[in-house]
Amino acid sequence: MPSITLDSNVVKNAVCPAGKGRLDLYDTAISGFILEVRPSGVKTYFLRYRDAYGKQRQQKIGDTKSITFEQAKSVAQSLRSKVVLGEAITTEKRSIPTIAEFVDEHYLPFIKKYKRGWKTNVSMLKNHILPVFGHQHLDELNHAHIMKFHYAMNEKGYAAVTANNAVVMLRYMYNLAHKWGISGSEKNPALGISYFEVNNQCERYLTPQEVQRLNQSIQTSENPQLKYIVALLLFTGCRKRELLDAKWDHFDIDRRQWRIPTSKNGKPRHIPLSDAVLDVLNQLPRFNSCPYLVPNPQTLKPFNTVYYSWNTARCKAGLSDVRMHDLRHSFASFLINSGRSLYEVQNLLGHSQVATTQRYAHLSQETLLDATNAAFKATGWS
Repeated sequence: MPSITLDSNVVKNAVCPAGKGRLDLYDTAISGFILEVRPSGVKTYFLRYRDAYGKQRQQKIGDTKSITFEQAKSVAQSLRSKVVLGEAITTEKRSIPTIAEFVDEHYLPFIKKYKRGWKTNVSMLKNHILPVFGHQHLDELNHAHIMKFHYAMNEKGYAAVTANNAVVMLRYMYNLAHKWGISGSEKNPALGISYFEVNNQCERYLTPQEVQRLNQSIQTSENPQLKYIVALLLFTGCRKRELLDAKWDHFDIDRRQWRIPTSKNGKPRHIPLSDAVLDVLNQLPRFNSCPYLVPNPQTLKPFNTVYYSWNTARCKAGLSDVRMHDLRHSFASFLINSGRSLYEVQNLLGHSQVATTQRYAHLSQETLLDATNAAFKATGWS
């Protein structure tokens, strides 16, 4: 990087050496003022400097055919003055991390320790948030940026809940950054974003007849553990991952209680063991030195997924629209239709809010008809 006092004669006579892609001549009088000379003969003025975050930037001033040396020098001096005036806040600005730096150094270590579903967060970050905002510093992101990002996800065809969750995550990240006293997080740009309406609350509940068809189908599954997994999901209303990760020492058979160490909300919860559940537990195969309740027989580790065997069984039963999570829905529905209260269902499902339970509290058509008939009889109409 040759340094030289630039003037009009130097500019006129400058030539890019043979075999080089370009020649940069740095002015000794104005820091960062450069003449770039290309093999084609094109000569361009630039000013290179470091911004408030310490990143090197380059501002094009103009080429020698469009602007004189004196004009270029004047512009360079003006730009350099602005850089110097901004250096007073440089130290503070350089302490502000980018979104990617904050995620790597603070956010990921935190959620990996405290959030059970942190892998879902990583997927959201990797596929949506970091490609758009990763290079920006915390104080650079504003409300308009996130609104544009939110609408762009919707326009690209992502589900409303996915687009909303991206905004929720950004808001949560800024809340944590502010709590931890990280520079640049004084304002949360994700606050006040209006979410898209979500109408994906799929209500699918098995009828007793469908339960019988499913039961017949799983008995012949190539996965010998599937019949136990499906039965326990349906008889306890637990979440799939809670069951697949369950260990024998979580079960107190004498007290008829299953203790789930960490539930979805991060707290332990207890599930009472019905007669039907105890029957299934008695049928479960045991594997030497294996602590898991329903492990993969080949690895003696929890299944990562049982989708293939489940999909085969549900399709064979003519229930291709039934998700494994719908077994939990059905458990709640059978409870409600048996006359159990929402409070009981809430506790059995492990919900912290009764409003969440109401989504599962489906009432069958027969139950509703009985209720309306009871109301008619109560009127005394004759």
